Amino acid sequence: MDRAHFIEQLWKAFALLPALLLGLNAPIQASAMPIPFDYSDYAAALTEYVDDRGLVKYKELKANRQGLDKFAASLARLDPRVYDPWNEKEKIAFWINAYNALTLVAIIDHYPIRASFVGWFRFPKNSIRQIPGVWDKLQYAVMGRKFTLDGIEHEILRATFNEPRIHMALVCAALGCPNLRNEPYTGDRLDDQLDDQTSRFVKNPRKFRIDREKRRVYLSPIFKWFGEDFAKTYGAEKRFRSFSETERAVLNFLSGYVDRANKEFLEAGNYAIDYLEYDWTLNEKELENRRQATTTTFPLFLGAAI
Repeated sequence: MDRAHFIEQLWKAFALLPALLLGLNAPIQASAMPIPFDYSDYAAALTEYVDDRGLVKYKELKANRQGLDKFAASLARLDPRVYDPWNEKEKIAFWINAYNALTLVAIIDHYPIRASFVGWFRFPKNSIRQIPGVWDKLQYAVMGRKFTLDGIEHEILRATFNEPRIHMALVCAALGCPNLRNEPYTGDRLDDQLDDQTSRFVKNPRKFRIDREKRRVYLSPIFKWFGEDFAKTYGAEKRFRSFSETERAVLNFLSGYVDRANKEFLEAGNYAIDYLEYDWTLNEKELENRRQATTTTFPLFLGAAI
């Protein structure tokens, strides 16, 4: 190749350089656009194995866990560069789904749950509390990092976001928890979903109720454990004056979800707050079926005996 021809080819290469650089930059520009997370496998598991009251068919889920495991694997593979452009609601929805899904994984990994010697006397024998280290020792991969369930709840959701309604959505597989929703949370519907969760929660007398005769308001222990999370958004200096700052915030929050009569009672004051006992029984569909069968057959047995 002579010198003139070499110079000609070199200039052609330089002429193509801008187009080449633009092509190389295209994937980077595309990746800056928010890419929604695929919840389809998780949605299918929830639809199939969780009923409208949040009870789970754990035995069936364990036998057909492929979809849930596939979703858990997708949590682990998620590139942080895909996560970063999401808006706050999308991120909150992602972490709530991660927590609830990985809790399901923890249960079916240990199902049927066996009571420990010490736990037998303190908690129901099928409780998540019987699984050693379930919140602070067992680790799960999310975006290539290892997290405990406590880490997701306290170090990510509570520490990063000011959204106390997460406590109406995080489900620790116990009847005392909010109901497990049989659909994933999504950023575009998060407010409506969290409001619906709260409305359902306050309608459950095992989690919230008012006794007008005794002048008592009974609250779930969730509001004692995490009441401080409500203070920033729902703080009420001039209302509920006879209560602490945290209690005022909780009462202000709840007053937005109860009916008019209960709201007026809460705002009038002159009552005491008591905290209900937390039910650590597993939120299992099969367990409820067994309870119903026992309730049905027991009277029949007595009738036959008589």
